[in-house]
Amino acid sequence: MTRHATSTEPTSTEPIPTEPVPVGRAAADPAAVRERARAALEAARARTLALTDCLDDAGLTAQHSPLMSPLVWDLAHIGNQEEIWLVRTAGRRPALRPDLDPLYDAFRHPRSARPALPLLSPEQARAFVAEVRDQALDVLAEAPLTGAPPTGDPLHKGGFVFGMLAQHEQQHDETMLATHQLRQGPPVLDAPAPPPAPADAAALPREVLVPAGPFTMGTSTDPWALDNERPAHTVELPSFLLDSTPVGNAAYLEFVEDGGYADPRWWSPQGWEHRLQAQLEAPLFWQRDRDGDGTWLRRRFGRTEPLPADQPVVHVCWYEADAYARWAGRRLPTEAEWEKAARHDPATGGSLRHPWGDGDPGPGHANLGQRHLEPAPVGSYPDGAAPCGARQLLGDVWEWTATDFAGYPGFAAFPYREYSEVFFGGDYKVLRGGSFGTDPVACRSTFRNWDYPIRRQIFAGFRTARDAEGS
Repeated sequence: MTRHATSTEPTSTEPIPTEPVPVGRAAADPAAVRERARAALEAARARTLALTDCLDDAGLTAQHSPLMSPLVWDLAHIGNQEEIWLVRTAGRRPALRPDLDPLYDAFRHPRSARPALPLLSPEQARAFVAEVRDQALDVLAEAPLTGAPPTGDPLHKGGFVFGMLAQHEQQHDETMLATHQLRQGPPVLDAPAPPPAPADAAALPREVLVPAGPFTMGTSTDPWALDNERPAHTVELPSFLLDSTPVGNAAYLEFVEDGGYADPRWWSPQGWEHRLQAQLEAPLFWQRDRDGDGTWLRRRFGRTEPLPADQPVVHVCWYEADAYARWAGRRLPTEAEWEKAARHDPATGGSLRHPWGDGDPGPGHANLGQRHLEPAPVGSYPDGAAPCGARQLLGDVWEWTATDFAGYPGFAAFPYREYSEVFFGGDYKVLRGGSFGTDPVACRSTFRNWDYPIRRQIFAGFRTARDAEGS
């Protein structure tokens, strides 16, 4: 398969442009960092309980798809990781349940095998995570949070270890939300619909120009950034054009109705093989109204409803995104292109933390945090637009990129190899931007997600790009 390759090697030894000063960096007031960490942990736990308390024990212990764990496994795994990192490691306290370590080791047991394990019952799992949380908050109240003497522990710098665990729990919450989408049965989750598209959405240009030049990719200063986001480095890119919004259902339906799934011209060899083997004919959860006029419907968290033409397409795998881009005469953006579009500020030459600036996301910036249970219409959130003019780069849908997951130049695993490094290589594609199910604590313009190119249960969509030369 032909790639539009973009090097992420540093292009010079000049000083890296100044990065934004993120909320909660080590130089901030320790009391403010402590409060930020507490709020992040408590928000994650409230969401975890909301996603589990809505089901009975049978619903929590069932495996709703072989791709996913029983929800009760995720619940206890969250507690086990919090005990390992916050109670034992950060707090240097005795282990509460070391016997659970092998049982909730995600690398030891594939998801499909977890229902057969002697898992904690829902009642036991709730009691365990509550006991762990009590001790974790005690540790937080006493933690130095600076990484300075007497501990000198970088885990504490800027409250990193607490931010890491808050992000870990929110990431599992999004995974549990995906399990709810796969679950059969009546709806148990509800949320208000996103607001309608703004008045100017229909007049947006199809694409925006991102000029050639260097930009700062990644971060070396954000205290809660994970190891694969580091270090900041300069990347030089040629000019390119990027869709101003994610690809919508209406546009993707044109590809479906034009026979895109039946024409191997648009698919990579691996993609075509997978399409045949998996019998792909449309995005996951799309279905024809066989009893009506044959219009397209979708299933969403237990509800079957008309396909909203104005929303970004979601639940497509990388191969589908790549095939659509080829059909449209375009390509998927590289990861570096996506990040430059999302955060490069040509007025200053620096890189922003978020497309709209360095401030935390608000309801007017992006569709994040499970505030809605679906993407917002394409063209939404003008206040969250990037300097290049592209909208919805954060929130709504994860966006597939053309790039394989790998470490940046100068990458160093921290605090353990299994978070990122073991996934590096050609097996995983990078996704960027977060979805409606991603919490703001785990969503920023440097955040990197990754998955197999065949995955469709995740809340993933895409936007396309093309080279600017000759345009």
